[in-house]
Amino acid sequence: MSPDRRSFLKVSLLAGGGLMLETFVAAPSTAKVAAGGAHSTREAAAAAELTTYVAIAPDGTITIVGKNPEIGQGIKTSLPMIVADELDCDWAQVRILQADADSARYGRQVAGGSQATPASWMEMRRTGAAARAILLQAAAIQWAVPAAELTTSKGRIMHAASGRSCGYGEVASAAAKLTPPALESVSLKKPEEFTIIGRRIAGIDSPRILRGEPVFGIDTRLPGMLYAVYEVAPAHGGRLVKADTEAVKQAPGVRHVVPIIGDGNPDTGLADGVAIVATHWWLANQARSKLTAQWDLSHSQGHSTEAYRARASEILDKGDGHDLRHEGDPTAALGKAARRVSARYDYPFLAHGPLEPQNCTAHFKDGKIEIWAPSQTPASGRQQVQKLLGLPALEDVTVHITRSGGGFGRRLLNDYMLQAASIAKALPGTPIQLIWSREDDIRRDYYRPAGWHQLEAGLDAEGHLIAFTDHFVTFGDGQRVTRGGDLTLTLPPADLVPNLRFTQTMMPTVLTTGWLRAPGSNALCFISQAFLDEVAVAAGKDLPTLMLELLGEPRAIPAFGGQGAPFDTGRARAVIEKVLQIADWQTQPKGVQRDDATGISRAKGFAFYFCHRGYFAEIVDASVAATEVTVHKVWVAGDVGSHIINPFGAENQVRGSIIDGLAQALVGQAIEVVDGVIQQSNFHDFPLARMPITPAIEIAWVRSAHPPTGLGEPALPPVIPALTNAIYAATGKRIRSLPIKLA
Repeated sequence: MSPDRRSFLKVSLLAGGGLMLETFVAAPSTAKVAAGGAHSTREAAAAAELTTYVAIAPDGTITIVGKNPEIGQGIKTSLPMIVADELDCDWAQVRILQADADSARYGRQVAGGSQATPASWMEMRRTGAAARAILLQAAAIQWAVPAAELTTSKGRIMHAASGRSCGYGEVASAAAKLTPPALESVSLKKPEEFTIIGRRIAGIDSPRILRGEPVFGIDTRLPGMLYAVYEVAPAHGGRLVKADTEAVKQAPGVRHVVPIIGDGNPDTGLADGVAIVATHWWLANQARSKLTAQWDLSHSQGHSTEAYRARASEILDKGDGHDLRHEGDPTAALGKAARRVSARYDYPFLAHGPLEPQNCTAHFKDGKIEIWAPSQTPASGRQQVQKLLGLPALEDVTVHITRSGGGFGRRLLNDYMLQAASIAKALPGTPIQLIWSREDDIRRDYYRPAGWHQLEAGLDAEGHLIAFTDHFVTFGDGQRVTRGGDLTLTLPPADLVPNLRFTQTMMPTVLTTGWLRAPGSNALCFISQAFLDEVAVAAGKDLPTLMLELLGEPRAIPAFGGQGAPFDTGRARAVIEKVLQIADWQTQPKGVQRDDATGISRAKGFAFYFCHRGYFAEIVDASVAATEVTVHKVWVAGDVGSHIINPFGAENQVRGSIIDGLAQALVGQAIEVVDGVIQQSNFHDFPLARMPITPAIEIAWVRSAHPPTGLGEPALPPVIPALTNAIYAATGKRIRSLPIKLA
């Protein structure tokens, strides 16, 4: 936290008695003032951002706000766990309340980039500790004893000398009248004193989900609500010319048909479309077949994956590119190298495929709009809606954050929210729930961009890596890369080799692109670690040995350009050494097994990567029979700092990441496009992982003296190259293109 954004605590009295503690962060004078909210007695603080708060009722019930969107990553449970531990309460006393979108009150409310934990760790601890301190102060005054003589445990305050004790709720009202301490001054627990952090705690919503209760955005129900579908051009980049809606209006259940011209920016805003509104979603969706619309698809012509592949090949053959990073003299070093290794790698467009399709419920009334949305960036969506609808103030837009049935980066963009808001404004007074069909969801995604790489490495006579180059072909307008299509300039072996060159060439595309879980890294780790495995073989080594040689002595390497976290080679070495140990890598290459009778070959493959502040090394044990690949086990070693806040949730995140990565590599996931039209439509031709793909997964944590970081993403990238490297070890066949095809 920057020193000019000092934290402080504000207390107030709840209706009926009890304590509410709000943690504020001093904000610039231009910040909007929060007003209103869940508690009518809450007063806005001038120029302040509320980031989290705790409410304690007279009966001892403790309500902790979960400020960030919950998309399955467990943050709605883990952040309140931090508060509760420093508050020193009993977890059974805790209730969690999902916050609405309100940047002025809660600060950053984003589910993305694995940022919630590192951004909130100290803030959440201080919030809980300050709450405990003011409760102790209230009890000390009431009992006329020094606060230093008081202790707490499981939501109770004790005075050993007199034998007195009370629950937090009994002094909450008195505490609300006291001046709170400065957050920076509060005493925090020592790690060995934690009672909740480090416990295996099930997700707060899990019981409700298992019971089938309505917790997701798509479950929202309002009196008098109608259901909508939104038909857009069949090709990306298409615009609406005209629509014949008469036949649609006559369809069963249809109440309204609303042609909508977008804001001219379909990539980030509102695409042209025709909204069909009916009494039931199924009826609205069925009525689509009766719509006759004319679309201008001229901008989409020629935008096909086959054309992209051909153009990328031409670019790489030509060899020109714009320098992104150039150190030493890689051309001269390659010319003098004892051995050169070169290869081309590529990966496809990918859809996100969350099980809950995009949806949003909106109610426009009296010049204001209320929205229920499973968004990963609800505050951004709120601002976009205000601008799109031309509303005078941000307070005219209320966004209730609902739980998401999967996000994976798709819900970082709020196109569905803008569509629902536009429909609702066209039909004021009527709540509207927009639901995308599965076909809408697959064909109107913000896809992980495809990419093509020409890689070359040079080895000296001793087998040391002395030069590395990568020419990357991606998408963009020539000035700016399309969303999600960047090259990470710290891609290994950057910073570990003396002669390095990264170049880039852009191609235009009409496809809307975006960030997929572990953005960039989900593809670039494959490029780095699969190619470096080739380099290691050429040097007569295995990949772990090469990586350890490159890492050298433990040290912190500043991020290139000063952007991002430094790279700690010691932490990298530690996870590599740990995974080698738990997977018994030293049996390799003896671990390679070939059965001539069955034609099955089996081996292990390794990969390492650092992203989202997490260090992960993984080993895959896989067998190959003809064209069938079976993953038997994955070993994972990860360093995400000093503490695993919720081991249950953390392990689930790692396992989910492994399964996601295996699906991207194995089950045939790829998006193909012809003249701007997506060829896949549902899970039959864009399959997700199924239970049989799931291997045994063994996880080992490597603790380091660093604050804890996020776990939603960094475990995913290494599993893909670890798998392709295992396939090479087993069969001698290099996989340089995803998804894996052995035929």
